[in-house]
Amino acid sequence: MFIPEAMPFPSLVNDKLLDVLRLIRTPNVGPVTFFYLMKRFGTAAKALQALPDLSLRGGSKTPLQVCPANAVEKEMDAAAAFGARMIMYGQSEYPKLLQLINDPPPVITVVGNSHLWQNLDMIAIVGARNASAAGCQFAAKLSKELGEAGLSVVSGLARGIDTFVHKGALTTGTIGVIAGGIDNIYPPENAPLFQQMREHGAIISEQPFGSLPFSGSFPGRNRIIAGMCVGTLVAEAALKSGSLITARFATENNREVLAIPGSPIDPRSKGCNKLIKEGAIIVENAGDVLQGIAAMRRTSLRENPAAVYATPVEESALQDNELAAMRRIVIQKLGITAVSVDELVEQCEAPAPMVITVLLELELAGRLKRSSGNKVHLTEIEEEVA
Repeated sequence: MFIPEAMPFPSLVNDKLLDVLRLIRTPNVGPVTFFYLMKRFGTAAKALQALPDLSLRGGSKTPLQVCPANAVEKEMDAAAAFGARMIMYGQSEYPKLLQLINDPPPVITVVGNSHLWQNLDMIAIVGARNASAAGCQFAAKLSKELGEAGLSVVSGLARGIDTFVHKGALTTGTIGVIAGGIDNIYPPENAPLFQQMREHGAIISEQPFGSLPFSGSFPGRNRIIAGMCVGTLVAEAALKSGSLITARFATENNREVLAIPGSPIDPRSKGCNKLIKEGAIIVENAGDVLQGIAAMRRTSLRENPAAVYATPVEESALQDNELAAMRRIVIQKLGITAVSVDELVEQCEAPAPMVITVLLELELAGRLKRSSGNKVHLTEIEEEVA
């Protein structure tokens, strides 16, 4: 059996759900920043108290407004009335492999059967929304056979390949990860499938209850799909597609990538063929997937990048003039083009915790954005630093 390494981030089991939700629902606080704050302050309650001052240090003209408690209480009540439950990072129901990714969601909202992801042998199958009839038929057949072989099948409940993947594995157990709130069924025509999965499978979301999917929430959904599984199989995908983003997340988190080859003259196969050229496992039947999963069982995720994220330093460990000087250096090095944090630390010729502290403050001030691959960039071009 595949055994994951220890969690790279602090468990939230001793924190109050109210505090955790207020922190992750606060503007400018994403999953990476959330866990940096937890490493630095120890509890979500203490991090909440520090947010306004940190945002001012990062250059915000006004203190960051923390998500109010009554808004979170309303969300918690609505989710409970819907029959959903909220699971925090580190709790026993939280998906074990998802705990190991670079930016795990601090809280997931779920309906359905959480035992489906206690099985560590999980495979993601994703593909084109405008999929071919043959591609959909093959995806359904493959997911059914993999489910019968004991794997839990994960996909994104989208049109096309995803829909047929879920239908194929419905009797054995399938998990859908969605980009809106847990109550938001998208696309609408999948409402009957949503209800079937709610009863016989499971559905997961990291978005607030009642929220609509938006462009930025789909890549976030894709990272969860890849992060839950030992491997991601791409069935049909164009060269620019969300399925390839999911495959990239799998690679970044040391998971296997598999692909079904297709005709070189079909645009929906170009993404899969590209992945195969880059080293993805070729899949022609369920046996190919099972063989790839067997190989993954023998590997370790010890080198997961999340484990080496630096902890921000305490203000008391630095003089104000030291931090001010480092802010100038970091801003001078940054631009609107994303750069890896490791590269930034190297070019700044400074200790990683000090650079991380400045990045944290800039993000809370709304001046910095994070992207996949542990990269950062400014939200706009800064004036030249003297």
